[in-house]
Formats: sequence, C-alpha cells, structure tokens
Amino acid sequence: MKMLPGIFRSWFVLLAFILVLGGCSDGSKPVRLKGKAIGTYYSVVAYGVPQGISADDLSKGIDKVVSDINSVMSLFEKDSELSRFNAYQKSDWFPVSAEMEKVVQTAKDVNRETGGVFDITIAPLVNLWGFGPDKRPEKIPSEAEIKTAISEMGSQYIETRLQPPAIRKLNPDITLDLAAIAKGYCVDKVSNWLEKQGVTASMVEIGGEIRTRGMKPDGSLWRIAVEKPVSMERSVEAVIAFTDKSMATSGDYRNYFEDGGIRYSHIIDPTTGRPISHKLVSVSVMDDTCIRADALATGLMVLGPEKGVEFAKKMNLPAFFIVKTSDGFAEFVTGNFPKHEKLN
Repeated sequence: MKMLPGIFRSWFVLLAFILVLGGCSDGSKPVRLKGKAIGTYYSVVAYGVPQGISADDLSKGIDKVVSDINSVMSLFEKDSELSRFNAYQKSDWFPVSAEMEKVVQTAKDVNRETGGVFDITIAPLVNLWGFGPDKRPEKIPSEAEIKTAISEMGSQYIETRLQPPAIRKLNPDITLDLAAIAKGYCVDKVSNWLEKQGVTASMVEIGGEIRTRGMKPDGSLWRIAVEKPVSMERSVEAVIAFTDKSMATSGDYRNYFEDGGIRYSHIIDPTTGRPISHKLVSVSVMDDTCIRADALATGLMVLGPEKGVEFAKKMNLPAFFIVKTSDGFAEFVTGNFPKHEKLN
C-alpha cells in the first residue's frame, strides 16, 4: 500500500479553518491563543476579556480544560478512563467521570438517530484498515477479517448510567473510540470555560470543529471558512458568518491511502466494514453544541450524498454538503444553514 501525503490522523484532520476577517471598530484587540489539544491543535480568539485576566491566565486555563479531557478520553494514554475501560474484560458497571458518561450517551443517541452509521465501537475496523494505533496492514483486509471485526462491534452492547456515572459493555470484546466526538466535546468545554471567566465573545476551534459565542466588538458575526475539499492544497470553498452556534466538518480528502489505484478513506461504514466510496467529499453540520455537530457530521459523511441529504432534510438539520462531480464540486444546503459566501 502507498500512503499518500496526509499529516493528520482521522481525528486530526483539519477540515475547516478560521478566517477572522475585519478588525474592531472601537479599537479593542482580540486575544489569540493556540496550543495542543487531544492529538491536534486548538485555536481561540477572545474579545472582552475582563480586566485582571491576562492572556497567560486564559492559556493556562484552556490547557487545563484540554488536559483533563485528554486524561479521560485519549486512546493513546494507557491510564486514561477510555483505555482502562477498553482493557476491562467484564460486563459489570465500570465507574467513569460524568464527562465520559455524557460523551458515550450522546454517541449512543446519534448512533440511534443515524441508523447505526455513527458508531463509537468501530475501533476494530479502524485498526483493521490501518487508521488506528495499530500498524497499517500489508494487504487489503479479507472479507473474513472484516466479518470478524464487525462481530466485535455494536453500540447496542454499551450501556450508560448517570447516578453514579458508569458505563458497561454487554460484550466484553467491545472497545470504544471517541475520536469522532471528543473534539467537539472539548470545544464545548473550552467555550463554556471562557464564558465562566467573563469573556464576552469567543471562537474556539479544535481540529476543524468550531463554536462561536457573542458578537465581535464591531457588531459583526464570526466568519468561518470551509476548506475546499482537495488533498494537495489549502484553499477556501466558502465563508459562513454566524454566532452562538457550533459547526463541525467531516471529509475524506486528507486522510486516506491508495492501493491498486483505489483510494481508501479513513471514514469507514460500520454497516459494510469498508471505507466509504461515494462522491460526498465534505459535509459541515451546525448545531447548538459542538459535540452533536461533530458526531452528526461523521454520520452524514458515512450516509453519503443521497441518504445524507435525505436524513438532514428529514431532521431539518442545518448542513452544507460538497459533492464531487465531473465538473468540479456541487453544493447542497439543508435546514436553516446560513447563507455562505463564495470567495472564487
């Protein structure tokens, strides 16, 4: 197999990036912060920081929020709650933090809403196809290997309990991978922490998942760029202005490999056990919380252009689909997704 350029893992893919266009008419300046977050990077822009709180104070506080979540949900830290639960081979209740219970329950909700195509028990397939912690296989997985991996999956085998917070697996072989939802949850937590500090307006982005809050000092909305879904360059497909909402984007144009002239995406359909192969190349979902936007974007990406649009219309879900065509790209909008601006 030949690995094509791609600096990010599946959950590191930067599918949207930020444009903060226009300055502050009243002369106030934003505080801009960057740092590492759950295997990728965060970017924060904050206006209206209360007096007495320095940029360094904000940076340290954000790092603490991110570090706490990482210690719970990282697959790469052996002592994280997630790693310890995955290693647990019994079916009784496993005590976890309230944060872990919330993320797993939200994932189960989206799994049900999407008919099972969003599935946090997909780790066996992700590893089988070489997109997880395991080494990339030397050949395309066989049908028997795919069938075995699917037998070790199933969100229906996961149960949650809030009082006291705990989760359990009815099938001891089940493992969880929160990569498709943890970034969105972390965005929500950082945004909420900034609000508690008295910051009047903020934009938080982690690995392409975004939440905005408040208006900028000049009264303008946050302007967020959705990346053109091409693998060898970075350019803007559209700019969307909004606030007090979250937006998550899923796409298959950066993290993939080719074998025998066939491209294999890192986004895998849990119902077939194979990487998606349709023409939908990017989908952005808007929701009140980034945790749901993150999970729903992955679900729509698995569903594809026809079923994905049909699902979004049925749910009145604000979504922006980019579909590859023989002439370039076609765009579809559902729900009350904001009107977007084309830059070219």
